[in-house]
Amino acid sequence: MSLNSPRHIRLTSHPEPQAQRWRLRWGAAEPGLRGPIIGSVTRPADRNVIGTHGGSYSLYRALAVSSGTLSPLQRPDLANTHPVAEIGPYPQWKQPGKIVSLDPWGHLAAELFAEAIAEGIDIRPSIAITKARLNLAELNAEMAAGRLTPDGRVLHPGGDVSVTKAAVDPVWWLPGIAERFKVKEHELRRTLFEQTGGMYPELVTRPDLEVFLPPIGGISVYIFGEPRALADRRVPLTCRVHDECNGSDVFGSDICTCRPYLIHGIEECVRTAQQGGVGLVVYNRKEGRALGEVTKFLVYNARKRQEGGDQAATYFERTECVAGVQDARFQQLMPDVLHWLGITKIHRLVSMSNMKHDAMVEQGIEIGERVPIPADRIPPDASVEIEAKKAAGYYAPEGSVDLSTTGRPLGEM
Repeated sequence: MSLNSPRHIRLTSHPEPQAQRWRLRWGAAEPGLRGPIIGSVTRPADRNVIGTHGGSYSLYRALAVSSGTLSPLQRPDLANTHPVAEIGPYPQWKQPGKIVSLDPWGHLAAELFAEAIAEGIDIRPSIAITKARLNLAELNAEMAAGRLTPDGRVLHPGGDVSVTKAAVDPVWWLPGIAERFKVKEHELRRTLFEQTGGMYPELVTRPDLEVFLPPIGGISVYIFGEPRALADRRVPLTCRVHDECNGSDVFGSDICTCRPYLIHGIEECVRTAQQGGVGLVVYNRKEGRALGEVTKFLVYNARKRQEGGDQAATYFERTECVAGVQDARFQQLMPDVLHWLGITKIHRLVSMSNMKHDAMVEQGIEIGERVPIPADRIPPDASVEIEAKKAAGYYAPEGSVDLSTTGRPLGEM
């Protein structure tokens, strides 16, 4: 059976040393030296990573192939898919260890490796950049109240907000991930292999493959104003880094402050862009503190049913009882997307999370003012969350103060 046949199955219980044509040199100054990320399965011999493109959606692609609705040999036609805005290159792209969880050249793959693609190599972008307009009920209410004024450039009379947005799939350089988490690479590989039920044997059988495309959610980036201005320290930058909360963000659940804080961040981004600065919202797909929505709902039940009802004193304890850990987001990887955008200074951070703040500062990003959620934006049922976070010593409702000396928090906002 041919190696290129879609039905070819290669056992991975033992490594197969072989010369790689497309060897990756992570952090190389030029994309040609770094090499393309090849995670597609149409030509197995070309692959130079563990896993495949699409993150968690790769499993839906497998279902489409299995059901006969998608050819396993299908390759995307990338004509006219190039980015609508210029991002990079920036110095952080070639600084060792600055970016380890995404491919900084991912949005330029079709352009940079056009010759190889024409040759038949199935190289796919891991980042896409487009433009859009947002329309949110809360922004229309702010306009009606006179607290936001349309300018026709950022905020339009009908309430639409012009943005540049990017979708980023995770691309993990395993040596850098291990270093970021202060563990040995072989231990990281072994744990990833074991905790995914042996889904990716190459993690332990192919040490020559240093890049892993994990089956997890990615990042959405929303830019208000000129994208190139993000890298200019002189241009005021307002930023909200937000972790997914489907119940609140989409459906308006009032048990937490997630949507209100996200909307507040968007409003602040709009105001900054209108005043000649730039706004940025980074939306990470890490539902329920990266514990998942099932775990989150189980914790809700445990909190509400405990003796004495929902209490701030046991807010974090109930999560740990169910999940075994209070928070699995581990913000060490979060600054990578900021490095990709060339950011070195955030003038206004719309967050009171020390975990996020400290991760940015440790990665060399300067933080100015920290913007809390206004008291009138807090839903009544979220008061337990707020009180718990005050008790944790990092939520300051009275103003934007530096909380970096008050201790590492047990949760986030």
